[in-house]
Amino acid sequence: MHYRTFGQMGFDVSALGFGLMRLPLLDEQSKQVDEDRAVAMIRRAIELGVNYLDTAWVYHDGASERALGKALTGELRAKVRIATKLPTWEIKSRDDLDRYLDAQLERLGTNIDVYLVHCLSGAFWDSLRRLGLLEWAERAMARGRFGRFGFSFHDHYPAFERIVNEYDGWSLAQIQYNFMDQENQAGRRGLELAAQRGLAVSIMEPLRGGALATAPEAVERLWATSGQQRSAAEWGLRWLWDQPQVGVVLSGMSTMEQLEENVASAGRAAPGCLSQADQELVAQVAAAYRELYPVHCTGCRYCLPCPNGVEIPRILKLFNEASQYRDLGVVRYFYKKLDERERADRCERCGKCEERCPQKLPIMDTLAAAHEKLKG
Repeated sequence: MHYRTFGQMGFDVSALGFGLMRLPLLDEQSKQVDEDRAVAMIRRAIELGVNYLDTAWVYHDGASERALGKALTGELRAKVRIATKLPTWEIKSRDDLDRYLDAQLERLGTNIDVYLVHCLSGAFWDSLRRLGLLEWAERAMARGRFGRFGFSFHDHYPAFERIVNEYDGWSLAQIQYNFMDQENQAGRRGLELAAQRGLAVSIMEPLRGGALATAPEAVERLWATSGQQRSAAEWGLRWLWDQPQVGVVLSGMSTMEQLEENVASAGRAAPGCLSQADQELVAQVAAAYRELYPVHCTGCRYCLPCPNGVEIPRILKLFNEASQYRDLGVVRYFYKKLDERERADRCERCGKCEERCPQKLPIMDTLAAAHEKLKG
């Protein structure tokens, strides 16, 4: 296992971190975590050198935090740092901050090293500041309730820049970043800004929920031209580990085989691990994925608001991804996570979105096709 500088956290972090949001299940119907297998995976990860474990209040409806607490017995706790997250969307009052933290400490049965504000956006940032989030966090750290304070981010870059600049107490930023998302959300600019400010950076969705690990045939043929014996997953992870600003790359692993493979990849990668030819190949692969898009939506959002509340850009993005990747399960999962009022079948074909679209896309027909493909 390679270890990397982690901002100003005071320890070197394993290149691979365990994201505990896709733990093994007893069965697909119940969605219940197989706790025995999850605990075994966590302990095996630690044995293999993983020292950063990331969970959240919402992961597996709380079973993730409980499994992590159960796994960290005896001397294992001292070998790792654990991060969990405040459920931003549930915070309506100052009292909620303590209530959720108390419950998480009880679930885990141990102290929290890094406490993150989950899914922080510009709007949530403003509302939480009004509730006194920052003062609360500084008091909680002074009392030893958690060690460091950070945030995970899902919004556009200007909001990321504002959040980083408006508070000096951040220790860590967690961003979605991979070779297909260099300009989405915080993106490369966010990575560079965080590193400039001395923040530790953890990467989520390095393989877009596993979608980049199951490459379509056209992409597989491109990877094969390298002559390297690397899986699509390893290519995606190495692209991240090549960048010195990246601290830990979080992988949501569901099987022991995935864990072993990713740990092995982490042992072969470090900043500068990609050659110029490798980097050019990754750019070709990204271009190949983009060519598979059935609809060339730029995400400008001029089509909104929809009178019926349909989340048009998000649905078109999911439709593109469903055409790119072999594994439709991941994309359908995110579609089903949309509120029913935001899904494509709510479209009443009023045509206002097409009137406003600068690309003149056939949005109404595309929404209908998207719903048929994504509803599962």
